[in-house]
Amino acid sequence: MRIAVLQANAVPGQVDTNVARIAGAARRAAEGGAHLLVTPELFTTGYVPALVPRTLLQTSPEAIVRRLADVASSCGIALVASAPDRGPDGELFIAAHLFDRAGARLATYRKTHLYGPDEAAVFTQGRGELPIAALHGFRIGLLICYDIEFPEAVRGVALAGADLVCAPTALPEPFGVVARTLPPARALESQVFIAYANHCGQEGDTVLCGQSIIAAPDGSVLAAAGAAGEDLLFADLDPELQRASRADNRYLSERRPDLYAAWERPARAG
Repeated sequence: MRIAVLQANAVPGQVDTNVARIAGAARRAAEGGAHLLVTPELFTTGYVPALVPRTLLQTSPEAIVRRLADVASSCGIALVASAPDRGPDGELFIAAHLFDRAGARLATYRKTHLYGPDEAAVFTQGRGELPIAALHGFRIGLLICYDIEFPEAVRGVALAGADLVCAPTALPEPFGVVARTLPPARALESQVFIAYANHCGQEGDTVLCGQSIIAAPDGSVLAAAGAAGEDLLFADLDPELQRASRADNRYLSERRPDLYAAWERPARAG
């Protein structure tokens, strides 16, 4: 499967503009032979959490989902895109949706680890569901940004059966070391491909650090963007590379889950 990852600068509060940018990238990705495009966290609304409720006075999460489905179907490419998602009690989540090339929604994931007080003031933490969907011979899981910084989250998706983890991201300066270091490390230790799609430029008071990356299960980097400027990364995911890596690195099969719960309990003094 060939995948594409969008690195771009969203316009906070301008859903029309941001969805149009996703559509433009989807067309370019499809023309480049990609089967799937992965886009950044909350790109549809722009990454300024405090503005999201105001933006949703002009549209709704359901309307945004319909527009993303239309992008996938009109461009003929599967799509991972992030948008606010409203729960049954009115709470807001940061979500990532996976659509197939016909626009059918295959999976929705709600961000489990919120980053900082700005996100926590607007959004509710996801409750840990890890949906997996099949696409082009790969099983795809979803995480969002800060989730990748917890090895348990990536390992959980891998144990749920994912071959590829798509991670819409809004990683700010000065944390570029996270983008450079953790996706390849997580890919190796959990034996999955990781597609990590970040914003670039400034949105509100936040400067996003770019450095989007596609990493392979052997820890290699298949494609990477710079810290500044928009980019569209492409990579071909080879299932044989994954099979070979899992044969050489048996992290998943040689786990000791019988020990881990005890390790997390604080030791008694004395």
